[in-house]
Amino acid sequence: MTDIAQTPKLTDHNFSERLLAWFEQHGRHDLPWQVSDDPYKVWVSEIMLQQTQVKTVLQYFDRFMQRFPTVQDLGQADWNDVAPFWAGLGYYARARNLHKAAGVVAKKGQFPTTLEEWIELSGIGPSTAGALMSLGLRQFGVFMDGNVKRVLSRYLGLEGDSTSSAFIKNIWQIAKALTPQTRAHDYNQAIMDLGATICTPKKTLCLYCPMQSDCAAFKTNRVMELPQKPARKATPTRQAVVLMIQHNQQLLWQQRPSEGLWGGLWSLPVIESDIEQTLGNLGLIEGIHGKNIRHTFTHFHWELQAIHFDIHCDQEKMLENHFAPTRWMSDVEAFAAGVPEAMRKLLAY
Repeated sequence: MTDIAQTPKLTDHNFSERLLAWFEQHGRHDLPWQVSDDPYKVWVSEIMLQQTQVKTVLQYFDRFMQRFPTVQDLGQADWNDVAPFWAGLGYYARARNLHKAAGVVAKKGQFPTTLEEWIELSGIGPSTAGALMSLGLRQFGVFMDGNVKRVLSRYLGLEGDSTSSAFIKNIWQIAKALTPQTRAHDYNQAIMDLGATICTPKKTLCLYCPMQSDCAAFKTNRVMELPQKPARKATPTRQAVVLMIQHNQQLLWQQRPSEGLWGGLWSLPVIESDIEQTLGNLGLIEGIHGKNIRHTFTHFHWELQAIHFDIHCDQEKMLENHFAPTRWMSDVEAFAAGVPEAMRKLLAY
């Protein structure tokens, strides 16, 4: 197996040539963001695809592009108009950064033309910038996502914790050496496709892989062991109560802070601590316990219990002020405004 401290000597273009030949015949060529000279579509797709599968992104991409067909449309839009078109995709900081960066590009009147200029924008790191250079601008750019890391780790038999700084530095050097100066856009799409359809995390299709004959992991029967990851820590669980405060056939919704969990979206009020005392202070005494759900985020599980309250007119203003900014909305109005998936689960009786 290859030590991560040493970059393999890649003296020919055999890898990229075989990969490109496979891509021409078996790769995906009909994804809606695979268009020439449209860095905006590539940009939106790359942000949506971060930690999200293609099949999920396909459910959102077209609708998002119909509403915001150009970077000017997105950059000049109010966040409250953008949020509903991202609701359900998760990782909402991605959307906020995309919206902020689109505003910068719209104001300048042109897209960045260098790797460094792309990286200056909110939410864009070296990998996304490399994708935008190659897939969006058809220039040289190096891309690194989970698919690329998995393909290269297995093909070269790279040992070591794949999340460590030493491993990441080494595999970036390898990726740069393998990426051809010409057709970098096809190459990057090809290696992503290979990882997404053949060299998958589970149930690999090695017999159909164009790299099988030279793959170090396949030769040593270690395909499922690479790339190596540190031992998974137990995911903590948190509890909270969700308040379904009803008045005149509408529920009270609270807009979450722009930073943090569900940033900028509308949520039913959530209480995580001093629950009984808080409810007492708000005059919410006689509630009906409703649905319980378990919602999983990247770093924790959230066990949410809904409690339903019907309030009187004299409580309305006090609750609005306590949870401000708020809005009384029906389910339909709330969904149109943009709510997290967990709230949809709670309302799906």
